[in-house]
Amino acid sequence: MSFIELSLYEITKYFLTPVLALIIAMFLFAFFALGMFVLEWGQRIYAERKLQAYPNILLHYVKQTPLCRFEDLELMILKRLEPFRIVSRAAPMLGLVATMIPMGPALLSLSENNTKNVSENLVVAFSAVITALLAASITFVILTVRRRWLLTELRIASDHLSGE
Repeated sequence: MSFIELSLYEITKYFLTPVLALIIAMFLFAFFALGMFVLEWGQRIYAERKLQAYPNILLHYVKQTPLCRFEDLELMILKRLEPFRIVSRAAPMLGLVATMIPMGPALLSLSENNTKNVSENLVVAFSAVITALLAASITFVILTVRRRWLLTELRIASDHLSGE
């Protein structure tokens, strides 16, 4: 290998641990968020069955903030959805990175007939991508449903802002 190729190979090896740590953090966040989401969903269903309104966070903000504008509510929604959007978009990319980094050593081991090292690297590669895709899938579902909930709340809050 040339110096540049060898340098790139050596540099990428140092990224595997931080990428795996980020994937684990995103996976833990996704499951924590899933628990919170299921809890909120249950509360919304319970409130609907009791013919009560689920507490509207945006309306509460409008009532507490005298100079509240529609743009403030939009920013509030973006702020609440941002972590889910980041995880649902970044996790698959990190999963790909975590898949490709161990593939280099696995291919080198394959050329040396070291099947044990090949299998160890492939286990890391595929486990990382599966974990990342699960985190992305969970957060994407939460993002989609929460966006609908918040836009419904925005409609009610904006009616209150306009004085209806």
